This record gives sequence, structure tokens and C-alpha cells, in this order.
Amino acid sequence: MVSVADARLLYRRIANAWCMYDWANSAFSTTVMAALLPPYFSNVAAQGLPKAQASSIWGYSTSFAMLLGAVAGPILGAIADHTGRKKAFMRFFWLMAVLFTACLVFVGEGDWLPAVIFFILASVGTEAANIFYDSLLPHVAGPEEMDRVSAKGYALGYLGGGLLLLINLLWYMKPSWFGFPDGSAAIRASFLSVAVWWVVFALPLFRWVPEPPAAPQTGHINPIRAGFQRVGRTFREIRRYKELFKFLIAFWLYADGIGTIMKMATIYGAEIGIGTADLAGALLLTQIIGVPFTFLFGALPKWIGTKRSIYISLGVYAFISVAAYWMSQPWHFWVLAGLVGTVQGGSQALSRSLFGAMCPKARSAEFYGFYDVSSKFAGIAGPFLFGVTAMLTGSSRYSIFSLIVFFVFGAFLLSRVNEREGMAIAAAENTGGAAQ
Repeated sequence: MVSVADARLLYRRIANAWCMYDWANSAFSTTVMAALLPPYFSNVAAQGLPKAQASSIWGYSTSFAMLLGAVAGPILGAIADHTGRKKAFMRFFWLMAVLFTACLVFVGEGDWLPAVIFFILASVGTEAANIFYDSLLPHVAGPEEMDRVSAKGYALGYLGGGLLLLINLLWYMKPSWFGFPDGSAAIRASFLSVAVWWVVFALPLFRWVPEPPAAPQTGHINPIRAGFQRVGRTFREIRRYKELFKFLIAFWLYADGIGTIMKMATIYGAEIGIGTADLAGALLLTQIIGVPFTFLFGALPKWIGTKRSIYISLGVYAFISVAAYWMSQPWHFWVLAGLVGTVQGGSQALSRSLFGAMCPKARSAEFYGFYDVSSKFAGIAGPFLFGVTAMLTGSSRYSIFSLIVFFVFGAFLLSRVNEREGMAIAAAENTGGAAQ
């Protein structure tokens, strides 16, 4: 018989193992997606192309990667729920992401097409794996612990991603200290280090987090067919989950602004003449500041509630989008990067946990597939708008300024969500097995 102390220890071990995946995969978001690959693409891989064209190609590539994941997300999630193989699906896409991240080490001058292909495939693997990772949250944390555990994951992500970024930045700034012939070689080695880091620190999740059971089934049915049927049923029952889907629409809007800032900030900085060292250093500052502020946001809902905490983060993002329009000096980028660090982890962690609290456990992968679709369509619309505006105007300043619309309207729609009603529906299904 397992003692209460042993059960608590096992619970903490499982929750911590789940959180460590944020530590592992954040290296891709920081070193590859945000800090080093966009300016490397602009200055090296897309060498010979006009800067605005390079920004446009990058925006279109990011949008296409998000679109691929968005189309498959809910179906994959529904299949995983039906088969009870959330971790198995996650493992496949994790390995896919790791492989094509490692392939970026081969990208050199003028290799913009291989860079785009490897980045798209790595991004698809990353985002698909995240569907199943996020869907495990309701299984590793109870409703009262979800904000804290989700925030801890993001905080560890900032810490782990920031630590590797610091190492990679030292490689780039002082390549001779580490045996690299130049900064470009150091950046390519950094891409490989992300893949290795990802493998090592993802292992605790695959060892300690149990595979949640499949939803009870009657008879035998093809998993792919079952996946489509479950998604279709969810759309038919949308009124039953109206608060959850109202939140998804609000999330789609404000995540559009957040995702665009995350994905396009450094290539925008490179376009206006800010050097790679300043861009990467400022993003390292974002990681450092993000650790304590994400923990702070994880505790904040106990005093003011989850929605009000998200409102605070969206207000800061609205200010950033306006201020970035006038950005011209490296110190401007540093200041705005610091402000992003105060709210980025908190806004994402609390959005993830609020959704999880309104999500039936037996359909968590399917529902997180829809959640991921919202974030992916945010990743489609924002960068695509960024790319089109850059191509039409020759500058990305108006794209940055326009993001305030997403934060204002996203906050407004979030205010229309009755989270208590959504949580009550999820609790009823968890205990009664409705809509299985």
C-alpha cells in the first residue's frame, strides 16, 4: 500500500518531470526561433536578397509551418485521446523536431531554401509535440494546482532556454575561445546544441509521466476514423462548451499579437540595423527577467484571479507594440525585450491553465488540439500580415504598431468568458463521463 508521503513524492516527481519538458523545448524557441536563426537567415542564409524580401520569406515560412500544424492538430489530438497514446504521439513529433533542428547546422551562405525547409519541419514537429505535452497538464495537476504547475513549466523554460542561449551567445561573441573559426560557425553549432539539449532534458517526462488512459470505447473502430468523428462531435456540441470556445476566440486574438512579437522581433531588429549580439543579448534578458515574473504570475491569480492577471499582461503587450514603432536604437530593443520578459511567460502559462481548467480530461488532447489551432492561426495571421506589410511598404514598423488591435479586442472578448461555468461543465464530465 502506498503511503500518503510516497504518493505526494510521486505526484511532485511527475509534475516536475512534466515541467522539465518546458526547460528542454524552450531552447528551440529562444536560440533557434527568436534569437539566432532569424538574423542568421537575414544576414547569411538569405545573403544577396533585399532585407525586406528576406523578412517576407521568413514571415511566409513561419505562417506555412503554423498552417500545417493547425490543420492536423485537432485530428491528431482526437486520435491520441481515442487510442490513449498521448505520449507516443508526442515522442514521434519530438524526435522529428530534434532531427530537423540538428539539420540547421548544414545551412550556410545563400542556403535560404534549405533553411526554410528545415525550419518548417522542425517547427511542425515542435508545435505538434506541444499539443500532446499541453494535453498532459490536466492529468499531472489538479484544478487548484494547475496555475502553479503551468507557470512553473514556463519559468523553467525561461531558465533552461536562457541558460543555453547564454552559452550560445558566448560562442557567437567569442568564437575563438571555443575553437570556432568565426561567428557563423558558432551559430550553426548552436543549432546542433539545441537538438542535444532537447533530447537530454526531455527524457524525465518520457520516464516518469504516465500515459493517461484512453476514453472508454464500445466496439472496435479505426483510430483515424474515430479521430474525425470525435472532432465532428465536438463541433456539433459546441454550445455545450460555449465558454471554452469563447475563450479560444479571445486567445486566438491576443495570441496573434504575442506570437508575432515572439517570432518577428529579431528579424525586425535586424532590418532596422540592430546587430545580432544586441538582439540575442536582449532576448537573454527576456529569459532572465521571465523566470521570477512567471513565478509571480503563477501566484497572482490567488489574489486577483486568472483573467485579471491575463489583462495585466495584455496591457503591457499593447504598450510594447506602440513603443516598438519608434524603435531605432539597440537600447530601445533591450528595454522592450525586458518588458516582454515581465509578461510573456505569465500570459502563456495562465492561458494554458485557464483552458485546462475548462477542459474535460478524457478529451484533453483533442481540446488542446483546438487550443493549439488557436495559437497556430495566431502564428499564421500575424507573421503573414507582417510579411505582406513589409513587402508593400518596404518597412515593418506599421506591422508592429498594428498589433495593438489584437491585444485590445482579445482582452474585450476574454471579459465575455464565464470561466466558472466552463469549469463546472468540465468537472461534471470528469465525474460523470458525459460526452465520452
